Order: sequence, then C-alpha cells, then structure tokens
Amino acid sequence: MRILILGGSQFLGRAVASHACAAGHEVTCAARGEAGPIAAGARLIRIDRDVADGLAPLAGETFDAVIDVSRHPGQVRRAVAALKRPGVHWTFVSTISVYADNRIPGQRADTAPLREPAAGELEHSTDAIYGAAKVACEQAVGNDAFICRAGLIAGPEDPTGRFAYWPTRLARGGEVLAPGSPDDAVQFIDVRDLARWIVHAAEIRLTGIYDGIGPIRTRGELLAECAAALNVSCTFTWIDRAFLEAHAVRRWAGPRSLPLWLPLPDFAGFMTRDTSPAREAGLTSRPPGDTARDTLHWLLNSGGPVIGLTADEERDVLAAWHAERELQSGMASR
Repeated sequence: MRILILGGSQFLGRAVASHACAAGHEVTCAARGEAGPIAAGARLIRIDRDVADGLAPLAGETFDAVIDVSRHPGQVRRAVAALKRPGVHWTFVSTISVYADNRIPGQRADTAPLREPAAGELEHSTDAIYGAAKVACEQAVGNDAFICRAGLIAGPEDPTGRFAYWPTRLARGGEVLAPGSPDDAVQFIDVRDLARWIVHAAEIRLTGIYDGIGPIRTRGELLAECAAALNVSCTFTWIDRAFLEAHAVRRWAGPRSLPLWLPLPDFAGFMTRDTSPAREAGLTSRPPGDTARDTLHWLLNSGGPVIGLTADEERDVLAAWHAERELQSGMASR
C-alpha cells in the first residue's frame, strides 16, 4: 500500500511509519521534519499544516491510505478537503479525552457521551480543551473513517515522560511510594501495539470508532509485573489521595506528580474503558513488563525525559507519611 502519514517524525507517528515500512508498504511522512527523524525506509515531504496552502507539496501524489494524528481542527479540515477521496482509507487518531463523563466505569466508544466540540483552534493543553478539539477533528473527518481514540500511550521514545517515571523509579528498588490503592484500575497501550493495529486497520480497511487502549489492570499488578520484568526488589507503600494532595503531589503528569494516578471517584471511568470491540478488531497488547523493560532500555541509552516526583521529593513524602503513622500509633496506644 501507499500510506501517507500526516506527521510521522515523533513517537506514535514514527512508530506507525516504522511498522508500515517493516510490513512492506510504501510510506510517506508529511511534516515539517523538526520533531525528529522519520523512520528508516520512509520518505519525507516537508509541509506546514498551519498555513492555508501548507499541503501544496502533496499535490499530484496518490495514496491508498492516510493516517492523521493532528489535534488542530483547522489542520484536519484542510487535510480532508485536500486529500480525502473515494477509495482512500482514512485513519484519525483521537483520544479518550473526548468523553464528557470520566466517572462511570466500563463505558464504550459507541455509546459514551462526548464533550462539545471546540469552536476554534487548540490554544491550551488541558484535558477538556484538548478533548473538545479532538471532537471537532473527528467531526471534520466524518463517519466513513477509522477513528482510534487512544488512551495513555507508553513505550520507547515517549516525549511526555509519564509512563517512563515508573520503570525509572522501580529500577532504583527499595521503598516505592504508590498512589491510592493496589486495587485501583489502570489502562495504557504500548506505542508499538497501537502502531501495529493502526497499520492493520488500513490494510483491512477498517472503519468505525474504537478505543485504542490496553486491558484493565490493577495498579498493584502493574507495578509488581514491571518490577519483576526489571528484576528489582521493591516494597510498595500505598498512600491515599488526601495525604498526597495535602503534600502537593500532583496527579497524572508534570513536575512533582505521580504518573498514571487519577483520583477516585472523579476518574473511575477514565482508565476502565471497555475495549472489547478493539480486541475483536485485532488490537493486541504485550505484557506491561515488556513495555517497562524496553522503555528503561531506551531511557538509559537516549537520556529521554522522565517526569514525576524526584527522588528527594518522594523521600520527603514517605518520611512525612511514616511520621504521621507513628504519631497516630502513639496516640492510639495511650
């Protein structure tokens, strides 16, 4: 197949290009080419999607499939107008941030309510604004495409540093601060598994809306599997939401955060999505330990980003937690 990837020079786009090339397809990446190198075997055509005629370098090119990962409605509308033709399979990579209700577990892509679409372009990066922009992008693409609403994407080359926190922290061993409860649900997808499925969808001309995420696991199972894969000895100290928030520990991402942690019940549905339709359509997931091991290997060799609590910050929070438990124990024994 002749596959056009609008992007392709960073993380998921590059993983899709790499898998498509390995599968024997003719791959073109259309991007500014500033985010990083494209996959070996792919061709780069430089474009600028922020300007009205930015897709002009693609004039005269023909493709069997187009894969778009943009978060900007204007970019998507211009791409659809210029490139979407009968017979061309279209993939749009969206996000589970499009959903309006994050509290109800077990929701499905075909029935869950969506946010209102953004009226303008994406100017900020909060979940709500990002999700609303992606809703507008989906509407621009239309119903005759494959819309893949990705969850948290993990693995080598992740520029966000979110999942990377955990294999990096586990590799140090010892007492590990773990948020919430070991029974809390978590979901993510390895970038290579998602890329493989996106290429497969183009090959079989799959259409429809799916949640592209891995199976639901408990946080305790996830951390234990990752520690075992890294061959390290860890003990986990589980600390509740109230204490973490009182000590300025942030959720999900960013400095002084614990990635993959979303407080309950506010986000009980965000990491418990029913992905059985995607499984039936060919999405598979490797063991989380493999993702942790490969991510750590990449981090050690590339110096990639790791975002979350620093070692000193974690130590301080753990010390405060143990001091409070000791005080409570002493008061109870009086």
